[in-house]
Amino acid sequence: MWRHIASNAITLLIVIVFLMGGLILWGQSQYVAEGPLEEPICLRVERGSNVTRVSRSLEDEGAISSGTIFRLGMDYADKTSQLKAGSYLVPGGASMAEIADIITRGGASTCGTEIVYRIGVTRSAVQVRELDPATSRFVELADFDPVAEEAPQAFTQMRERGDTRYRIAMAEGVTSWQVVDALNRIDVLEGKVPEIPAEGTLAPDSYEVRVGDDRAALIARMQEAQQVLLAAAWESRAEGLPLASPEEALILASIIEKETGTPEERGQVASVFLNRLERGMRLQTDPTVIYGITEGQGVLGRGLRQSELRGETPWNTYVIEGLPPTPIANPGRASIEAAVNPADTDFIYFVAKTLDPADGHNFAVTLEEHNANVAAYRQLEAERANE
Repeated sequence: MWRHIASNAITLLIVIVFLMGGLILWGQSQYVAEGPLEEPICLRVERGSNVTRVSRSLEDEGAISSGTIFRLGMDYADKTSQLKAGSYLVPGGASMAEIADIITRGGASTCGTEIVYRIGVTRSAVQVRELDPATSRFVELADFDPVAEEAPQAFTQMRERGDTRYRIAMAEGVTSWQVVDALNRIDVLEGKVPEIPAEGTLAPDSYEVRVGDDRAALIARMQEAQQVLLAAAWESRAEGLPLASPEEALILASIIEKETGTPEERGQVASVFLNRLERGMRLQTDPTVIYGITEGQGVLGRGLRQSELRGETPWNTYVIEGLPPTPIANPGRASIEAAVNPADTDFIYFVAKTLDPADGHNFAVTLEEHNANVAAYRQLEAERANE
């Protein structure tokens, strides 16, 4: 009898072991299988949260089929202690294993809210935006001038959230003084910039920052990025350019940047200035006159006077020969590349097509053609004045 009972017990144990093994294999397959989520979601992991709370949120969102399997899987993969606070984009169909990797791999939010401090040529602004998981595009929640306007509620609320990301977006054509002035007013940054960086040495780009980042360190990042861009462009420059050094290329690029905001004509504008340099002609470009007046500290905000066009400053290319001694702004990649790889043209003149800068320029080879283009532009000015 005892032998029979022992035999049955062993059989039952074997069955239980097989069932447990099968259950484990099933759980493992569920953990790595495609998940039930139909559309992407933005999963927010609060500071101090744990895997149990996260699994409940995922179940509520319909992102996982079993919170228990998710928790056991994370524990088995030794990821429970690696949970990071933040907002994470979970794509549709993500498996539990993929979700576990997303919320533990680094701690940098991949969706949620972002505050962007935009440093522009004529205006600096703060933009609050949030990623829409369904489209993977940002939706603007607020946009305001931090100097002239009171911060909206959306900005205040997002500043209080621990998972909000911060970004500094520097536009092409801003001056180094404008960059430092704007950075000094961004209160998520700390420290001082010991001096205004040399003009042209900061790369216009978007820089992600964290609360407490040092301003001088950010400036160093911008300078390093510009050095890399300039070195690469100079290395691949066209042959026979009337430019003696990368520094001269940077000066020309800054003038190109200020003369046109139309991407497709940067190469043509570059060709005009390079053709003039080859012929020994003065560049005669208004932005250099403006820089001689402001020295990059703010915007002139009015038209140039005839006396200013004739005024002697180191940057006034109506007066000086060749290039000015320094850049007149911080040029972006496209203008730097245009300066060293210009369009192949015989143009030596250009003037705006219309009163809207976005419409670009009319280019000319001869003075006669140029005078006709100028006359057409003056006619548009006269019509505007009579409206």
